[in-house]
Amino acid sequence: MTRPTDRNRLDEEESPYLRQHADNPVNWQPWDERALEAAREQDKPIFLSIGYSACHWCHVMADESFADEEVAELLNEEFVSIKVDREERPDVDSIYMAVCQLVSGGGGWPLSVWLTPEGKPFYVGTYFPKRSKRGQPGFLDLLEGLADSWETDREEIENRAEEWTAAARDRLEETPDSIGAAEPPSSEVLERAADAALRSADRQNGGFGSGGPKFPQPARLRVLARAFDRTGNDEFREVLEGSLTAMLEGGLYDHVGGGFHRYCVDADWTVPHFEKMLYDNAEIPRALLAGYRLTGDERYADYVRETLEFVSRELTHAEGGFFSTLDAQSEDSETGEREEGAFYVWTPAEVRDVLGAETDADLFCARYDITESGNFEGQSQPNLAASISELADRFDLEEREVQQRLESAREKLFEAREERPRPNRDEKVLAGWNGLMIATCAEAALALGEDHHAGMAVDALEFVRDRLWDAEAGRLSRRYKDGDVAVQGYLEDYAFLARGALGCYEATGEVDHLAFALELARAIEAEFYDAERGTLYFTPESGESLVTRPQELNDQSTPSATGVAVETLLALEDVAGEDDGFEAIATSVLRTHAGRLESNALEHATLCLAADRLEAGPLEVTVAAEEVPAAWRERFGSRYLPDRLFAPRPPTEDGLEGWLDELGLEAAPAIWAGREARDGEPTLYVCRNRTCSPPTHDVDEAIEWLAESETSGELDDDVPF
Repeated sequence: MTRPTDRNRLDEEESPYLRQHADNPVNWQPWDERALEAAREQDKPIFLSIGYSACHWCHVMADESFADEEVAELLNEEFVSIKVDREERPDVDSIYMAVCQLVSGGGGWPLSVWLTPEGKPFYVGTYFPKRSKRGQPGFLDLLEGLADSWETDREEIENRAEEWTAAARDRLEETPDSIGAAEPPSSEVLERAADAALRSADRQNGGFGSGGPKFPQPARLRVLARAFDRTGNDEFREVLEGSLTAMLEGGLYDHVGGGFHRYCVDADWTVPHFEKMLYDNAEIPRALLAGYRLTGDERYADYVRETLEFVSRELTHAEGGFFSTLDAQSEDSETGEREEGAFYVWTPAEVRDVLGAETDADLFCARYDITESGNFEGQSQPNLAASISELADRFDLEEREVQQRLESAREKLFEAREERPRPNRDEKVLAGWNGLMIATCAEAALALGEDHHAGMAVDALEFVRDRLWDAEAGRLSRRYKDGDVAVQGYLEDYAFLARGALGCYEATGEVDHLAFALELARAIEAEFYDAERGTLYFTPESGESLVTRPQELNDQSTPSATGVAVETLLALEDVAGEDDGFEAIATSVLRTHAGRLESNALEHATLCLAADRLEAGPLEVTVAAEEVPAAWRERFGSRYLPDRLFAPRPPTEDGLEGWLDELGLEAAPAIWAGREARDGEPTLYVCRNRTCSPPTHDVDEAIEWLAESETSGELDDDVPF
């Protein structure tokens, strides 16, 4: 009988990243019970390699080592080799990345970990070259040394594995001995996080940190926006605007085709790491919408529109869901080799070949820093290098003509670029990442008043719900790919998707989306909430048992799953039944982790936003109408109201009864109770902390009441609840 480890089993997987390694001579196994049992039976250590399809250094290590027969022979003989797609299995990734950070002080992908057959880590690193160079140990030497140590120093290895596992458990799973503070943290933690963001801000180049690489950090930007709104401190706004401007004008943004790359490798945002991730193209526009609402700067709205157009064009399934990533590499048209950035970079000669007209080519090159010397390996990644007024003076043209010529040039270059070999696309549809994009599309619909953004959100929500939600079991799967559904959903899948479903309800007024958000929230309580410890775990109670059960409290490349869950539970409290107790769960989690937020607020930005929301209380905008007037949606949607819940309801009590049946509620929640349409016309009720304006048919009157209450800090109690 053949053993599963006698061959490479990745050809059975749907993950594009795993399938990229299906032809390696290494006998790769997926992370499953067959592979883990084989390690135990053969008493072999596990070599665990974690990466993702758009990861540049993952490709490099694969080409250098995993495609190499000498390396493969050693791996196949001495180890059980397991390959994990971090996007499918963030639970496995979070555990071993935590170990890497604890041991080395850093991390990244590819993540290379050696484990005992029980899954306990005893050696960890990231990228290793095949042979030692520039102070890095060679992968072959490591394999030989670790294989020998497994035979000769087994006791030492197992002791180290126990110590590292205990450290990971302490960092990821444990909660304070006492269940949190007597009270949840106040809004003071928001200002503390914003102050820390100021200290870490690069005032010269924008963003955070004095050197490279530069990451977008959208959660920090949202903290700055809300802190400015709360305090009026102009420094918060200055750093927010400076960071957004740097990200928009530099190489992080694709100035020809729209959308954001993952990060920039330098301090001044010139050269990106060229992969494009769905989550960045959701969360950065979310920060831009905050900037737009605060400042009214139309540039921010324009970049949101362009980014969502890119997502619609290049990351959207024909039936509505959103794909995961575009690779950093693509085939170079001249060499035929796959190279990073080949699809995106230009030379002046290439620009002239496309545009023909010398003035147009010179204009474009001057505007976007396309030079003979280049800024990336002899070619140029477009950056905004000159303003329209500067170009008008330099070329003796009217500003309007400069803009028209540049836009015409961009369109022609975009069409020419479409003929280049394209980066690979990872066509996994992940529930959580789709939730992020759905929420942003719904917010864009409210902020910009454009219905097609709401259509994008609803189409994706329905796609994910149809394929990944098991209504009978009340369970969500994480990944859909070509008809195949896999992996139990994690907290981020439920929380991000619940927030997206709630956003769809706010943008459309359709109760079905709200019902789905409530179902997901109830599943969060059932599968992820530990009442005894007062926390939300990242993995479901019914899920696979790993060496530790992680929590996700920090913001990373995506926002904290716990933070988004708490924010969403607080928002849903207003429309849920009394028995759900969503606010009590959110309060419990914030109490438990109060010490973390108070001691290191910036690393827990999303949880700090949730703490602020809890203290500020809900801002409820109830609209009783058959259809929300477009002007009302625009007036509230375009204002910066971070705690707003836009809550349409039917105009009559009979209509509301049908909604309550669909939502599984016995009685109307306070946000709707007694708030029917008056005089047969659409009627507005604006409420803060259960104290409301008089019902009105005039949106300006409601806005004026809200502005006065926020300025004075005193609420009109004409209609108390």
